[in-house]
Amino acid sequence: MSVLLTCESLNKSFFDIEKGSAVHALQDFSLEIGYKEFVTIVGPSGCGKTTLLNIFAGFERQTSGAVLLEGRPITGPGADRGVVFQDYALFPWLTLRQNVEYGPRERGVPAAQMREVVDRHIRMVGLSGFDDRYPHELSGGMRQRAGLARVLVNDPKILLMDEPFAALDAQTRATLQRELSRIWVETDKTVMFVTHGVEEAVLLGDRIIVMTARPGRLKEEVRISLPRPRDPTSAEFNAVRRRVESLVDAEMHSATA
Repeated sequence: MSVLLTCESLNKSFFDIEKGSAVHALQDFSLEIGYKEFVTIVGPSGCGKTTLLNIFAGFERQTSGAVLLEGRPITGPGADRGVVFQDYALFPWLTLRQNVEYGPRERGVPAAQMREVVDRHIRMVGLSGFDDRYPHELSGGMRQRAGLARVLVNDPKILLMDEPFAALDAQTRATLQRELSRIWVETDKTVMFVTHGVEEAVLLGDRIIVMTARPGRLKEEVRISLPRPRDPTSAEFNAVRRRVESLVDAEMHSATA
């Protein structure tokens, strides 16, 4: 497997002013993510999942260790990494189309080319016909689709997704999980997906990274060979789910012991 993203011996600490002491969020964390791979990250609350994603996105800097994209150090945000947040991150004063156009317009993409690529990505996420709607006129699921289109239109090398479906109802979440799987196959994008949901992690991932309780370390890596689309009711699926749940539960108990 050709490697796209690497972190080596990653450590992250910060000072908690309220407690007056250092907090160690990540400790000696190493990981490789290959091209076209779908990697899901799970672990107890507070284990550093989002901190890890923010370091990959360039929003935070590690205390020590190396973070590389295609062998080059990550020193800040960049268009080669697309971040999809839980809260949609759409500009409320722009229409759906204007939100999706934002990146290409900022990069100076010619109007005709921009129109074609924006149309294609709006169709890809199933929002054709809603171009002129503002975010407040869209459902939560539609806003998340729009947020995904706004990231994909910039053609990033990797999607970094921070619990993007956590705020949605169960039915909408299941629909978007299926849609994301389809889009991943269609676009050949690399995805790193942070989630609290073990079932979601098994449903989407090629590989599940289970993190320890804080400070976050790599506890275990679970590879998933189940065919897609995956059936959450199957015995094989539930065997993997139970294995991952047991790993996460053990860390939750150790954190409260």
